Amino acid sequence: MSISATQENSHVHQFRAEPEAIPPVEERPQWIDKNPNEFTRAQREHTTILVAGLTHAHDVFLRSAIESGGYKVEILDCPDNQALRYGKEFGNRGQCNPTYFTVGNLVKFLTHLRDDEGMDTREIVEKYIFLTAGACGPCRFGMYATEYRKALRDAGFEGFRVILISQSGAIQSETGRGFNPDNLLIARMFRAVIIGDVLNALMYRIRPYEVVPGATDAAITECREVICTALSKKKSLFVAAWRCRKILSKIEVDRTRIKPRVAIIGEFWAMTTEGDGNYKLQRFLEGEGAEVDIQLVSAWLLYLLWESRYDTKRRMELKATDQDRNGLHGVNVRGKLLGLWVAEKVLKFFFYSYAKIMGLKDYHLPDQNEVAEIAHRHYDNHLRGGEGHMEIGKVIQNVVHNKVNMTISVKPFGCMPSSGVSDGVQSLITELHPQAIFLPIETSGDAAVNVYSRIQMQLFKARQRAAQEVEEVASAHGLTVDALHEKLAADPRARRALHRSPHTAGCTAADLARELSR
Repeated sequence: MSISATQENSHVHQFRAEPEAIPPVEERPQWIDKNPNEFTRAQREHTTILVAGLTHAHDVFLRSAIESGGYKVEILDCPDNQALRYGKEFGNRGQCNPTYFTVGNLVKFLTHLRDDEGMDTREIVEKYIFLTAGACGPCRFGMYATEYRKALRDAGFEGFRVILISQSGAIQSETGRGFNPDNLLIARMFRAVIIGDVLNALMYRIRPYEVVPGATDAAITECREVICTALSKKKSLFVAAWRCRKILSKIEVDRTRIKPRVAIIGEFWAMTTEGDGNYKLQRFLEGEGAEVDIQLVSAWLLYLLWESRYDTKRRMELKATDQDRNGLHGVNVRGKLLGLWVAEKVLKFFFYSYAKIMGLKDYHLPDQNEVAEIAHRHYDNHLRGGEGHMEIGKVIQNVVHNKVNMTISVKPFGCMPSSGVSDGVQSLITELHPQAIFLPIETSGDAAVNVYSRIQMQLFKARQRAAQEVEEVASAHGLTVDALHEKLAADPRARRALHRSPHTAGCTAADLARELSR
């Protein structure tokens, strides 16, 4: 039914004649991040520090290391889809997946304390703080702290403290310095991360080939307890590493099983988390008969050191005085470069020392100069979003050096830097290296069936590639595949959990076959 011009004019006249009918606009002040992060020394005894964000091994080791400094520490569970829902409910729109998962995980925990445990909100705010990593990057990672506080406020936890440890190691806290680790505590935290890397690398090497299901998980749990005890009681980690070696060496394995080796790369949090944030990708791949090659936190630390060294050398070439906040004006440049060189050597020393003692043989941390050089042809080293050029370099190395049979790049929904690399530049890389089996996947908290289906299709190719590698070894030595398997099964080295054959192929069974056939 149409409205006549007379009726319309009448409505307009009535609207103008009764201005009081217009609902008043509610004036609300613009929200400002007040940055409540004061944590004084006097509050330390009754304040619990919440930590989370890396693998389970890293989190429990960091907890033990920080507790050794006299702090109360509790780790949060691995973020799940329920945490994702909390993040989307209380977070800003348009955030990337890791933001929703990690922010929601904290809100979920605090809500549990309030609604299920019956704690008063003010008591929660006073007795808990959250310690997390932060940075000022070209992506949303630089806004994590603000996102935490915004979500916490909207969830009813106004004033909850979030303390950042930046990637440079600086701690952003106000007066009081309640969390003020000395050099010894920082060193224990550093070593906790390194030994966590070594233990994780061993776990993913051994578990796909275990004869008794669950034996690896049980041994890893025992190793975690040994290392946690050493960290909390300030005992030698070298002794703890040796005890772990004895525990792991008891696992019976069968590496004659032909399993494709699959590398997981991509956005740091998405490829590192062990939960719903990447659809439990590591466990899914193992369940599908693959061996997982993970990326270590140590490699990321080496990349940060390389980045600082690269920027410093480029700044040295500037003609004018470099008075930027991160500039070199008044800085002992040679001393800075020497310090970065020493830091890299110290990191590698501890990593390879723990690796040798625990039995992680023939594992090589990436040469960041090589990665940068081969990636620079396709992706400028100055671009720092996500993992920068590393994702490009890793794929090329995986193909050229035949490190794995398949590479999966995990990118969160909404991650701009990672999407630009995995969907854009990597298409060129796979054209230049057509033998590469490369699959970019996007995580959004749902669509797991679609992701699993895509992975299974590419895994079919990777299995064929792995079987072909074993057949080539058998053919080169005049054996059938069955005869080769009998030969391998009769050799005790094939059943040693910590044995590692020299690398020649993407498949572990092919490496073992070539070693024993000689």
